[in-house]
Amino acid sequence: MKNKRRTHITKVLAIALTLAMTSAALVSCGQSESGGNYKGNKNEYQMGDVNQNIAGDNRYETNDGKMNTDATAEEGYNTQQYPNTEEYNHLTENGFKMVSENPLSTFSTDVDTASYTNVRRMINEGWEIDPDAVRTEEFINYFKYDYEKPTDDAVSITTELSDCPWNDEAKLMLVGLQAKEAEVEDVPTNLVFLIDVSGSMEDETKLPLVREAFSMLSGTLKPNDRISIVTYAGSDQVVLEGESGDNKDKICDALDSLSAGGSTAGAAGITTAYELAEKYFIEGGNNRVLLATDGDLNVGLSTEEELTALIEEKRESGVFLSVLGFGMGNYKDNRLEALADNGNGNYAYIDSLDEAERVLVTELSGTLFTVAKDAKVQVEFNPSNVSAYRLVGYENRLMNDEDFNDDTKDAGDIGSGQQVTALYEIIPTEDCLRSGKTSSIDLKYQSEDIRPELVEEGETKLDGELLTVSIRYKEPDAEQSKLIKKAVLCDNYTAELPDNLKFACAVAEFSMILRNSEYVNGISAADILDDMENNGYGDEDFIELVRTYVRSGDIGRND
Repeated sequence: MKNKRRTHITKVLAIALTLAMTSAALVSCGQSESGGNYKGNKNEYQMGDVNQNIAGDNRYETNDGKMNTDATAEEGYNTQQYPNTEEYNHLTENGFKMVSENPLSTFSTDVDTASYTNVRRMINEGWEIDPDAVRTEEFINYFKYDYEKPTDDAVSITTELSDCPWNDEAKLMLVGLQAKEAEVEDVPTNLVFLIDVSGSMEDETKLPLVREAFSMLSGTLKPNDRISIVTYAGSDQVVLEGESGDNKDKICDALDSLSAGGSTAGAAGITTAYELAEKYFIEGGNNRVLLATDGDLNVGLSTEEELTALIEEKRESGVFLSVLGFGMGNYKDNRLEALADNGNGNYAYIDSLDEAERVLVTELSGTLFTVAKDAKVQVEFNPSNVSAYRLVGYENRLMNDEDFNDDTKDAGDIGSGQQVTALYEIIPTEDCLRSGKTSSIDLKYQSEDIRPELVEEGETKLDGELLTVSIRYKEPDAEQSKLIKKAVLCDNYTAELPDNLKFACAVAEFSMILRNSEYVNGISAADILDDMENNGYGDEDFIELVRTYVRSGDIGRND
């Protein structure tokens, strides 16, 4: 397999060099879709003295992501008629951290799925994949897993622990959160459709698809629901105000009347949409703005920072936000993700009517009804049993450890029945000694005074624990958070990958290949496809996507 990869890379480099020499117009050359920068090393570091090796490897240092809003033109898109100006923030991949220095890992939850469907569009359209478009957690969270349902709390915690398929020296732990199914049948909804009708939205994959998607959603509305429609181009316009959900024909007629043209003053539309949402605010109901756009804002407030400041102000109204991305070529993922992340909302990319039905009909309650607000995860590792760890994905969701207990800090929201899944690579050790208290935060495993009830014949009952997962969240109308915890024992390890972890691994590996991760260690998309096909697991949509990617990249198979 490695020889095939080297041969493929050599061919790609030779072709690229030839093109560069014969065409002065060729200004950039991306990686091949089959992933031109795999290292092919299964073991890039040895664990003999784990602390010494980790400390000397810069892959274990902390990340500091920088923004990159430049995007190169993609092959397969008519860049002469429609120049490619898509924008994605650059995220530096999480590295390993030493437990002795960083015993806590804290991040905001994320139920967004936009990255997966957007990249799916790129693969199906034959585009070269922009690595910055790939967010691993959104790939993993696109799919459903078999988690224990909550009983007393709004969310439950499921954990699984086994070997890491892409790192022989590590274990892999899954943390899965399952939100409760809310009783939403009789909960009235106050929705504002905020629709971009600027000139950039005239493509068939944009405004026409928006109209069909929202018409589909309108079919689920009830008489007590209230619907408003706001459009924005050069200026904003109220098309429909406070209409009953029972008047479906009137709502659909209003949607059908929309046409695209003009520049894009998104901030004005956002302000008007929130004003209408507040005007028709339903106490105890679901109050939400649904923004449909390609994100190409060019009038008034348009930068990511300006939009973030605006939406942070608006979220204090108690109105939630759902961001729905459409289209290609000029897509501004960075702006839309910032709006959703800072507006108590979620973010999905709609690439087809089937996806619109999934987001706005099949999984409507998860999209529209929040059950856990400002949800945060904090994992404390036991230095007696864990030497180092790496959080897979969530690079732009990381939080300061002290923010976990601070209820004023904004975090992710989880909708009815939704799931959040995270993976950790864990380097185990049995030689780490306990250290003293290392921060102002009370630590379970590193306290100077172990509680007497935890001591048993010279050992503590904590010695068998690998780590503790803690979750904080607020009820939708609450200001004070709730805390739930779950300890993971060393004995929870299973040699065979459990079903949830097996599929989540496959999705994570594929996303790491697409983003040219240095941690994927030679695994190819063909390897992932072989494993799913030979062992009979995986989602059909995902299997077909990997198959399409393998065919388009002409990756050799391990037959």
